[in-house]
Amino acid sequence: MNNDKPDHIEQFFAWSHLPEHLQLVSKPFGDLAVEIVATLPRNPERTVALRKLLEAKDAAVRCKIAKEPTSGASTSGTVQASSGEPGARPRARSVALFRSGRGHE
Repeated sequence: MNNDKPDHIEQFFAWSHLPEHLQLVSKPFGDLAVEIVATLPRNPERTVALRKLLEAKDAAVRCKIAKEPTSGASTSGTVQASSGEPGARPRARSVALFRSGRGHE
Protein backbone atom coordinates (compact mmCIF):
# COMPACT_ATOMS: atom_id res chain seq x y z
CA MET A 1 0.00 0.00 0.00
CA ASN A 2 3.04 2.23 -0.03
CA ASN A 3 2.77 5.15 -2.45
CA ASP A 4 5.72 6.40 -4.51
CA LYS A 5 5.85 9.77 -2.76
CA PRO A 6 6.88 9.46 0.92
CA ASP A 7 4.93 11.18 3.64
CA HIS A 8 6.62 14.36 4.87
CA ILE A 9 6.53 13.03 8.43
CA GLU A 10 8.55 9.90 7.61
CA GLN A 11 11.84 11.83 7.75
CA PHE A 12 11.40 12.39 11.47
CA PHE A 13 11.58 8.66 12.22
CA ALA A 14 15.21 8.40 11.08
CA TRP A 15 17.35 7.03 13.87
CA SER A 16 20.74 5.93 12.44
CA HIS A 17 22.28 9.38 13.02
CA LEU A 18 21.61 9.20 16.76
CA PRO A 19 24.04 8.03 19.44
CA GLU A 20 23.67 4.31 20.15
CA HIS A 21 21.82 4.75 23.46
CA LEU A 22 19.17 6.86 21.68
CA GLN A 23 19.02 4.54 18.67
CA LEU A 24 17.83 1.81 21.03
CA VAL A 25 14.91 4.05 22.03
CA SER A 26 14.10 5.52 18.63
CA LYS A 27 14.48 2.50 16.31
CA PRO A 28 11.33 0.61 17.39
CA PHE A 29 9.25 3.71 16.61
CA GLY A 30 10.93 4.05 13.21
CA ASP A 31 10.30 0.39 12.46
CA LEU A 32 6.62 0.75 13.34
CA ALA A 33 6.33 3.87 11.18
CA VAL A 34 7.74 1.92 8.23
CA GLU A 35 5.21 -0.86 8.89
CA ILE A 36 2.32 1.64 9.07
CA VAL A 37 3.33 3.28 5.79
CA ALA A 38 3.82 -0.10 4.09
CA THR A 39 0.53 -1.66 5.18
CA LEU A 40 -2.05 1.09 5.59
CA PRO A 41 -3.63 3.24 2.90
CA ARG A 42 -2.59 6.88 2.73
CA ASN A 43 -5.40 8.88 4.27
CA PRO A 44 -5.92 11.37 7.12
CA GLU A 45 -6.14 8.61 9.74
CA ARG A 46 -2.74 7.21 8.74
CA THR A 47 -1.32 10.71 9.07
CA VAL A 48 -2.81 10.97 12.57
CA ALA A 49 -1.34 7.58 13.49
CA LEU A 50 2.11 8.67 12.31
CA ARG A 51 1.89 12.04 14.07
CA LYS A 52 0.93 10.44 17.37
CA LEU A 53 3.66 7.84 16.97
CA LEU A 54 6.14 10.66 16.37
CA GLU A 55 4.94 12.41 19.53
CA ALA A 56 5.44 9.18 21.47
CA LYS A 57 8.92 8.68 20.00
CA ASP A 58 9.92 12.23 20.88
CA ALA A 59 8.66 11.76 24.44
CA ALA A 60 10.57 8.49 24.82
CA VAL A 61 13.81 10.09 23.58
CA ARG A 62 13.31 13.06 25.93
CA CYS A 63 12.70 10.60 28.77
CA LYS A 64 16.01 8.91 28.03
CA ILE A 65 18.02 12.14 27.96
CA ALA A 66 16.24 13.93 30.82
CA LYS A 67 18.44 14.86 33.71
CA GLU A 68 17.34 13.75 37.15
CA PRO A 69 16.40 16.66 39.40
CA THR A 70 18.94 17.38 42.09
CA SER A 71 17.93 17.44 45.73
CA GLY A 72 16.55 20.81 46.69
CA ALA A 73 15.71 21.62 43.08
CA SER A 74 13.02 24.19 42.57
CA THR A 75 9.66 22.98 41.32
CA SER A 76 8.55 26.48 40.35
CA GLY A 77 8.19 25.40 36.72
CA THR A 78 5.98 22.44 37.64
CA VAL A 79 2.24 22.80 37.22
CA GLN A 80 0.34 22.03 40.41
CA ALA A 81 -3.09 20.46 40.03
CA SER A 82 -5.82 21.08 42.55
CA SER A 83 -4.87 17.72 44.08
CA GLY A 84 -1.36 19.09 44.61
CA GLU A 85 0.29 16.50 42.38
CA PRO A 86 3.24 17.88 40.40
CA GLY A 87 2.93 17.67 36.63
CA ALA A 88 -0.85 17.31 36.46
CA ARG A 89 -2.54 19.76 34.14
CA PRO A 90 -5.39 21.94 35.31
CA ARG A 91 -8.40 21.56 33.03
CA ALA A 92 -10.96 24.02 34.35
CA ARG A 93 -10.21 26.82 31.86
CA SER A 94 -10.17 24.56 28.79
CA VAL A 95 -13.42 22.89 29.84
CA ALA A 96 -15.04 26.28 30.43
CA LEU A 97 -13.90 27.53 27.01
CA PHE A 98 -15.18 24.39 25.32
CA ARG A 99 -18.57 24.66 26.99
CA SER A 100 -18.87 28.34 26.08
CA GLY A 101 -18.07 27.53 22.45
CA ARG A 102 -14.95 29.70 22.55
CA GLY A 103 -12.49 26.79 22.63
CA HIS A 104 -12.18 26.57 18.84
CA GLU A 105 -11.42 30.19 18.00
